[in-house]
Amino acid sequence: MSDTRTLVREFVVRNFLFGDASGLESDSVSLLDSGVMDSIGVMELVGFLEDDLAIEVPDTDLIPDNLDSVDNLVRYVESRQGQS
Repeated sequence: MSDTRTLVREFVVRNFLFGDASGLESDSVSLLDSGVMDSIGVMELVGFLEDDLAIEVPDTDLIPDNLDSVDNLVRYVESRQGQS
């Protein structure tokens, strides 16, 4: 598991599942559709990405393709980190 994947997964489990990883069926499950995260959670997630992973998340990037699953988040973070 990549460091990025570990960090993102741990954030999701800690902040949205109260430490219970069994609530996240797989890294490809939609965090919004499954009820793991709501719109307020998206803003918490963006804060985590910007503060802890040091990437800028422009408003235009706030789409499900980037933020709606652990898999999508890892891809997005790694692509943004590659732009630095």
